Amino acid sequence: MFYTFLSRVVAPILRLLFRPQVEGVENVPNYGPLIVASNHLSFIDSFIIPLAIPRPVTYIAKADYFEGRGLKGRFVRWFLTTLGHIPVKRGARRAAMGALEQGVEVLANSGAFAIYPEGTRSPDGRLYRGRTGVGWLVLASGARVLPVGVTGTDKIQPLGASFPRIFGPRPTVRIGQPMDFSQYRDLPPARARRVITDEIVATIQKLSGQEYAGVYNERADQR
Repeated sequence: MFYTFLSRVVAPILRLLFRPQVEGVENVPNYGPLIVASNHLSFIDSFIIPLAIPRPVTYIAKADYFEGRGLKGRFVRWFLTTLGHIPVKRGARRAAMGALEQGVEVLANSGAFAIYPEGTRSPDGRLYRGRTGVGWLVLASGARVLPVGVTGTDKIQPLGASFPRIFGPRPTVRIGQPMDFSQYRDLPPARARRVITDEIVATIQKLSGQEYAGVYNERADQR
């Protein structure tokens, strides 16, 4: 019921405010397990991307967003929880694995689960090396990956900004064709996770046009 409310009431309002340009929506499978893998430039990516994908998407969300105080904190916690977002503590390996295991459950029920391979938002607009959690998720679920490249969201809500700019620059969401990695199942697991992750990030780079940093985003390790 809440998703119906979002799709029919909230989503049209957000589209009016942010006016995202979407390319490749025809690449989104209508059903079946799907891992949505995207670059990450801004807090609002988790709101802009679902506007471009015509099916419910569950996200991993930084645990800090669920721990805010006051009326705003309670509203954000309620909103994210109702959307089915999964909290994860930055840098906490056990918590991260728990979130990925919940992602496997979402995929086992033919849902769509979104993940940012970089681990956190880019501090400078470059695309950082992917963490192999997305590779683990592919091998554990057997799901296809929908690569997404987002541009312009960092102009709407830069890193550190409390609120987004409405009626500002238009973001673009480019959706690639689903990727299948069943051919890597016979590789040693660690090798398979790395190869899968690198191929996903390379595809995201083609969609986003970002410069590739070639190193991990160390902000993902900070609490």
